[in-house]
Amino acid sequence: MRSGGCAGSGRALRLDPFGLPVRFSASDAAADGRVRDVELHRERVVLRRSLRGMRMALNMPVSAFDGISLQLIEGEGGTEDMLAVVLEHKDPSLALPLFLTRRADEALAEWQAWSQILGVPLLLAEQNTGASKAGQFGLLHTGRPRPRRRRRSALKRRRPSILLRRARGKKITRATHVHRDEREIIARS
Repeated sequence: MRSGGCAGSGRALRLDPFGLPVRFSASDAAADGRVRDVELHRERVVLRRSLRGMRMALNMPVSAFDGISLQLIEGEGGTEDMLAVVLEHKDPSLALPLFLTRRADEALAEWQAWSQILGVPLLLAEQNTGASKAGQFGLLHTGRPRPRRRRRSALKRRRPSILLRRARGKKITRATHVHRDEREIIARS
């Protein structure tokens, strides 16, 4: 597993959705040192933090999260606005920032890529009410992503791959000869 899955400057957060699993640190206001360690896999998320000296680890499936949201973070003091791609949870303290940028096209591509890789729906963050499901976003039609195709695994809806490697039986084209009412010669010593 890679550690330090961030690239770019210290102010920009850029995790690679195609390079999972990844380990990174995120800010946490309640944790000691205001930081938590996160391990992000395709199927699960592990959050590690220390709270008042007690270390804890939360191991949650990705399906426990609501989806991937696209949020607008307004700039302070004359700085440009930023777009954030966040893995949203019902508990706001468990939300994970995955990508920060100033370019809308980059944010849109990462938003879709994270949704497809993790298999969670696309969400649009609303200023007052939180995140809501995205239905139609300009020319982009969004919805629940297709499940990830898993190769060489026995799933309920697919045949096992061992059947693909076996040779088929051969059909006998001519019938075998049957000899009736004949005397059988057996060699005995």
